[in-house]
Amino acid sequence: MNKIIIATLVLTLFGCSTDQIKSARTTDITPEDSAVLRQHTKLNTNIAGDQNSEDNLLPRISRYLKQGIASWYGPGFHGKKTATGEIFDMYAMTAAHKTLPIPSYAQITNLTNHRSIIVRINDRGPFVGNKEVDLSYAAAKNLDLGEGNSSAIEIKAISPKQALPKIQQLAATQAKQVFLQVGSFGTAKKALELKNKIAASNLPSAKILSSTYKKSTLYKVQIGPIKSTVNANELNQQLAEIGIFDTQFVTESNLSQSTRVTM
Repeated sequence: MNKIIIATLVLTLFGCSTDQIKSARTTDITPEDSAVLRQHTKLNTNIAGDQNSEDNLLPRISRYLKQGIASWYGPGFHGKKTATGEIFDMYAMTAAHKTLPIPSYAQITNLTNHRSIIVRINDRGPFVGNKEVDLSYAAAKNLDLGEGNSSAIEIKAISPKQALPKIQQLAATQAKQVFLQVGSFGTAKKALELKNKIAASNLPSAKILSSTYKKSTLYKVQIGPIKSTVNANELNQQLAEIGIFDTQFVTESNLSQSTRVTM
């Protein structure tokens, strides 16, 4: 059985809780690599392909299974908005796809080395050549794309319910604390506003961490550590009551690129 590396998955109001777990294995891909500077076009979130095409998986996501070429993108879009409207973080395990619903989830297997990852689809693309999917820097690194920074892959759409058991299995083998990320911003001011909003609602205290690549800095607001799924679901419901709907789990290993900000 292929080793599964769990990626960033969003926790929604429907109670589908998931963890983000990164592999310790890395490759020689670096953010400086010229391959990431390829053209990568963004589309509006309401563009999801031809409603009658076989590739439109809105009503049939469980049937999506294709083979193709994966490439990756990173520094040129770090800190900019994705098609979902959220901020792109090249250190998160995400991907861009032309037709899969956003956000949604997919298992991607490298057909050369048989490594697999689970990513959150949060952007549109790629629109250059015959590529099937564009991976974030972190996702490409974990998948080990190899020379040329592209590889033949298989992509399978999965639901949060399918992803959750795999996440729980890996989390049990790693002594890592889990945090709930409730927002990511391009300015410290907005991050501080969210932190103060949480504090004013008598919720557990939040912290702000920053990650910088060149001149682009992201400010991430996180609560935790989270002790259990029940704890996370209760917290998510409380956050929803004050207008915070989309959250995601990150583990301590995912925070290695971040610095805590005192505000």
